[in-house]
Amino acid sequence: MKILELLNFKKKNKAIWNEYYKGGNVKFKVPEGSIYNLIKNQVPERDGFIAYSYFGHSVTYKDFMKQIDAAARAFRSQGIRKGDVVTICMPNTPEALISFYALNKIGAIASMIHPLSSEQEIKNYLINTNSVMMVMIDLCYEKVAGIIKETDVYKTILVSAGSSMSIPMKLGYIFTKSYKIKKPYFKGEYMYWRDFIAKGNNYKGKVEFETDSDTPAVILHSGGTTGTPKGIVLSNGNFNAEAEQIKMLFTKLEPNDRVLAIMPVFHAFGLGVSMHAVLHIGASVDLIPQFDAKHFDKLLMKHDPSIIVGVPTLFEALLNTNNKKLDLSKLKYVICGGDSLTESLGNKVNEFLLDHKSDATIMQGYGLSEASGAAILAYGDYNVLGSIGIPFPGNSVKIVRPHTQDELPNGEIGEICISGPTVMMGYYNNEVETNDALQIHKDKMLWLHTGDMGYIREEDGIIFYQSRLKRMIISSGYNVYPQQIETVIESHEAVMKCTVIGIPHKYKVQVAKAIIVLKSGYTDTSAIKKSIKELCEKNLARFSLPYEYEFRESLPKTLIGKVDFKKLAEEEEETAKEKGNKK
Repeated sequence: MKILELLNFKKKNKAIWNEYYKGGNVKFKVPEGSIYNLIKNQVPERDGFIAYSYFGHSVTYKDFMKQIDAAARAFRSQGIRKGDVVTICMPNTPEALISFYALNKIGAIASMIHPLSSEQEIKNYLINTNSVMMVMIDLCYEKVAGIIKETDVYKTILVSAGSSMSIPMKLGYIFTKSYKIKKPYFKGEYMYWRDFIAKGNNYKGKVEFETDSDTPAVILHSGGTTGTPKGIVLSNGNFNAEAEQIKMLFTKLEPNDRVLAIMPVFHAFGLGVSMHAVLHIGASVDLIPQFDAKHFDKLLMKHDPSIIVGVPTLFEALLNTNNKKLDLSKLKYVICGGDSLTESLGNKVNEFLLDHKSDATIMQGYGLSEASGAAILAYGDYNVLGSIGIPFPGNSVKIVRPHTQDELPNGEIGEICISGPTVMMGYYNNEVETNDALQIHKDKMLWLHTGDMGYIREEDGIIFYQSRLKRMIISSGYNVYPQQIETVIESHEAVMKCTVIGIPHKYKVQVAKAIIVLKSGYTDTSAIKKSIKELCEKNLARFSLPYEYEFRESLPKTLIGKVDFKKLAEEEEETAKEKGNKK
């Protein structure tokens, strides 16, 4: 599916955003070719510059490309062909990044999944994407061992988190953590990363395959705009367009500037913004596989970053750092995405930055995996706290009446729709959902219906996010889908009905609460609750697990017999107030 590159705005829409960027009337062009070649073609200009760092070990752009080329040969030696899907189940490690670019070089498709996904979720991801190989952190071995034979995966590459650490760090990891990890009994279908790379050394066949901007490159997993988990297919052009957009905006970034890659590689925001775009600019990616909020100040002092990209909970952790020695004078950009940034939190972060010698101010971004992670940003002179700003160069936004294509005037609240070169190709093997999310309007342009509500301010075109059209919960930046949790809990033999709502949480913004009605003959004993929790732990990712379980005899209903979610939310709000008054 070809995406339009340059968007023209109707006169009735007062937001002529192209005029807001430097130079005015930006003529945005999607970089041609593959994701791999976008980085490769710029390596000669970056001799000696650091591409990434990981636990005391730094790798130059030149050596990074050698690592990618070696992995590409290894994938080919194991039978991976152009168009094959390979699943990467990894945290932010060099092997995850190397595999992503190596697969792109040979024309294969990388399916990125969360290592904390449950056994059943991993199985579903592998089956639904027709994956034939898997690159996986060894910590996940026990989850995969029981289900891998039920999929088409014929080879699993195991990676230790300590593999790419500096020697002192690696030794520390081996003696404190690595020895505890269960290893496979049979090595036929499993291979360790070092052995995998070695297999490629003798491969003499074709390695690089020609791909273009419209070739599928990556599958990310999300609930989409309807809350039902599905695979989002992004092209080479989608990812390269976003990288080029960010390069146009973040003009202060220079080679060897350091960017903290805390957002995960399996998330569009992390892979696209914190990694691929940074490498396109020529800066250095500092890979952080696990974020420790309690020691955030030490992390910042150690890495001295030029950019911090994170979700609101990360910036709440920043405010809790009581370190007067923390110097953030090198910090050029601070970007918040993944969830709404309140004005109060934004003001506190800006005060903190000023107190720690940084003249940067926090910018709220907006996006979704279906738009390659980021599409709108409160940038420069249009960084208004409480807003999500203006579209990236080459993107356009319109507000429509929900469930229609009828465009609303600026100032009216409706569904946010996005058009531009970062809009996905579609949902993997799901034509119905694709046609619902991607629609060609009367203006002959392809629009992504986001399922989110907002408005465009009439006087200046700045965009404000309001609420979610659907019931999706965002907890610490992760999407949690009530329907998915409800389905799991309702599969329990004792459960008649379950409804999941989002409730406020001090640090995670929201968490899931399961409200359960048991079948006749069952009572809410500790044994029943324990078995329901165990069922959830087996079938849901850790971040999706309900924070609270409540048993009721019935659920409130609307006049037409549907569960009254509004009433449940109001009850939770009232309960929270009562708890607050008692303190």
